[in-house]
Amino acid sequence: MPTSHSRTGVASVCAAALTFSGLVVTGILAAQPAAAADPAGYQNIRINEVTSSNNDTVELYNAGSTALSISGWKMSDDSFSPQSFSPSSSTIPAGGFVTFNSPKGLGDSDKLVIYTADGTVVDRVEWATNAAKPAMARCGGDGTGAWVTTTVATTFGAANTAGCPSSLPAASRVRINEVTSDGADTVELYNGGTSAVSIGSWKYVDNDTAHSPVSVSSSSPSATSIPAGGYVTFNSTLGLGDNDSVLLLDANGSTVDSVTWATDGAKPSDERCANGTGWFRTAVTATPGSANSCSGGGGGGGGQTGQLLGGGGSLTSGCTPEAPGGTGATPAGTLAWPGGLDVTIADNVCAFTTSTGPEGRDVSGLAFDPANPSVLWAAKNKNWLYKLVKSGGKWVPDASWSATGKQIRFAGGSGQPDAEGLTVGSNGHVYVTSERDNSNNTVPKDTIMEFDPAATGSTLTPVHQWDMTSQFPQLNTGSKDDANLGFEGVGHVPDSWLTANGWVDPLTGAAYNPANYPLHGSGLFFAGLEWDGSLHVYGLNSDGTFITFGTIATGKASVMDVTFDAGTQRIIATCDNTCGETHTLLKVDTAGAIVPDVTYTNPAVMPADNLEGFAVAPTSTCANGFREAVWSDDGVYGFGSGTSSYGHALYSGTFPC
Repeated sequence: MPTSHSRTGVASVCAAALTFSGLVVTGILAAQPAAAADPAGYQNIRINEVTSSNNDTVELYNAGSTALSISGWKMSDDSFSPQSFSPSSSTIPAGGFVTFNSPKGLGDSDKLVIYTADGTVVDRVEWATNAAKPAMARCGGDGTGAWVTTTVATTFGAANTAGCPSSLPAASRVRINEVTSDGADTVELYNGGTSAVSIGSWKYVDNDTAHSPVSVSSSSPSATSIPAGGYVTFNSTLGLGDNDSVLLLDANGSTVDSVTWATDGAKPSDERCANGTGWFRTAVTATPGSANSCSGGGGGGGGQTGQLLGGGGSLTSGCTPEAPGGTGATPAGTLAWPGGLDVTIADNVCAFTTSTGPEGRDVSGLAFDPANPSVLWAAKNKNWLYKLVKSGGKWVPDASWSATGKQIRFAGGSGQPDAEGLTVGSNGHVYVTSERDNSNNTVPKDTIMEFDPAATGSTLTPVHQWDMTSQFPQLNTGSKDDANLGFEGVGHVPDSWLTANGWVDPLTGAAYNPANYPLHGSGLFFAGLEWDGSLHVYGLNSDGTFITFGTIATGKASVMDVTFDAGTQRIIATCDNTCGETHTLLKVDTAGAIVPDVTYTNPAVMPADNLEGFAVAPTSTCANGFREAVWSDDGVYGFGSGTSSYGHALYSGTFPC
């Protein structure tokens, strides 16, 4: 449930930076758009990879939410005028790629400019001697990642993963963060890394191909370095107008970052949201030299700015939302949401009001049934479980199971479990975590309960129950707030994934061997502790005992939900507004440890609320490269000046396959 997180330091941990380590799953880093909105959406097309070896191949990526035609488009380099090219397809699907061979040769030190049929510059990249051999690619996010010379050139037509370094250079953390074309023509740079970066020899240029790059320091003499987490601003001496760009070049002349915008896209400013990592969108207020305001809605087209869709209805009698609590900072190095930018309110108004609680939006854990992706399980605080199915585009209680949800109890049929997280085991049973007994809410009761969804009746009691309360004495202070900081989420992680990825069993120091634990089933359970953001790994035995495999650091101050996603082959640890509405994907590293890999924020249109539940649909549901993602709101009042979201608990968006 929402909490103020009264202990000190809970939000500060969120400031820890995460380092990319090279994902192995194709398509996971389908990244955010890198430009302000334009009616046709062409600023969503980005140069994504280029090689000046062999066939001089170029790859374009569509970061938008709709397919776009590139028929009649042209390209140029530093010596020839725009020429037609023959792409592998005349249309680029949303989140898709096309490739072509340059009609003229590309040299060791060169530049590449892409134009629409009417001559509008869409994107541009420059490189120094041999920087594009074997290839120069965006690493850390297709369409928006840092330009890096890769070790191989084998990803043309697919996501940039192979050849990208396991950790990006410090300079790649410097991003163009905000630009204005409304008089002052200001450019703001932001260093999202953990060390200062020297920029004394860096240059910039606009999209006029007749212009030569200008020194950043000549425009701002004090701009010689950017401190970690700091900003540098300067006024462009080239002038910035409508349908323009800024290209940032390092000391060697290679592109560091770029932004392109359409008419009025940078008036008053075009800024990244979230600050330093997210999409560019048109802002209401310019904030050069400080964190982006992320006010306003963007330019209204091209898939650049998401919309919150649906909602409506009136708050019913007894439907009482709660106020949010525990807001903290977004971790450094966080990437913007990799899926679609639009989000739909996905439930009926006040759908989750019960006899034990008036909160019509009070839903915590979420989990898709891996054996039946048309079913979404949901846990509600004060001991309720829901089986949800789609009806009219919304998730509603399955009337054949229970139109009003089923009440859950602790073993023996007693108490009111403070139901928070849930997951579906390989046996089809639903496993629910509880932080405390709400009938005695000052005392922690950190348990995992196994329920058989086929059981009849309106009240469910556990098939098995495992109590880990004694492992967390820090929560047993007599304070209901501390008792409320226990198990928030849980995910079932298959043994097959742990063994295939070489996880080292901390109990033996050797490769994990499931046969050593004959009563635990076919996977382990990862429970997320809200207190400190750690994951606690358990084998849940069929005789009611459990095995403790230790803890895993997520790099987050708190964890609100945990899920294993077979599509990305990652464990996902979700945090709400406590950590800036973020999702950290974890993998097994080369040493056999489970570690953070990459972190994403929610779509920009989402509220900064206690969004405690998160689930992604199985890949069997994929369409056009995406599948559904669902969030749940743990009782927060709402956001903005309207009331379209009041009384709703569920939001639906998309996530890459």
